[in-house]
Amino acid sequence: MRIGAHVDPTDPLAEATARDAEAVQFFLSDPQGWKAPKPREDAERLRDADVDLYVHAPYVINVATLNNRIRIPSRKLLLGHAAAAAAIGAKGLIVHGGHVNAGDDLAVGFDNWRKTFAYAADSGGFPLPVLIENTAGGDNACARHLDALARLWDVLGDHEVGFCLDTCHAHAGGEELLGLVDRVKAITGRIDLVHANNSKGAFNSGQDRHDNLGGGTIEPELVVAVIRAAGAPVIVETPGGVDGQSADIAFLRDQLGAESRAA
Repeated sequence: MRIGAHVDPTDPLAEATARDAEAVQFFLSDPQGWKAPKPREDAERLRDADVDLYVHAPYVINVATLNNRIRIPSRKLLLGHAAAAAAIGAKGLIVHGGHVNAGDDLAVGFDNWRKTFAYAADSGGFPLPVLIENTAGGDNACARHLDALARLWDVLGDHEVGFCLDTCHAHAGGEELLGLVDRVKAITGRIDLVHANNSKGAFNSGQDRHDNLGGGTIEPELVVAVIRAAGAPVIVETPGGVDGQSADIAFLRDQLGAESRAA
């Protein structure tokens, strides 16, 4: 159960050292833009490092939408990020579950996810695990509520798909954290990564606003319980830079004890 943080992409390994982190997550391009990631000059150093790497895909990606002008570029950008993430030895590529617009059939959105994996298969498949992340808001989201997540996994059953559980998103999205891991695993069979975040927004607020583990509207012990039950690597995406994230990592290590240092 290795613990780390979402960091600035300029020098992820230095950021890991500053936080005493065993894992880091970062972007490979502008998270709000459509530009493909460029090869990194430090790729060999990243591959050889004793730090687990995770890449977060840009927020603009939405492969579920019925809008061709967003869905088709999203597929291409997701595949491009997967290749770039694999080139630096990342263990997973995290991407939000996406949504359809009001009035559109959510079933089509699920099928668009299936087509995304079929599209990737045509070029040899994704070169590393793609981890779909639950989201906090939206009435037409593919991965906010567990009933929608179950429909998504039913459609993707023929493909190898990972899952990233965000505690802030779950709480703000209206899913109780108590017992959540068991309910998720009953659907997905797995949790590959936990985003350990407290939530500034209230339960079921739909607000994607992260807070440090000791603040927010979630009891910190509930976040720890989710991590312990999931048994997966952990990334904090909390505010406060080095100081704030170091404190969150130290808190989790203290609460989890020897578990947190296991490979």
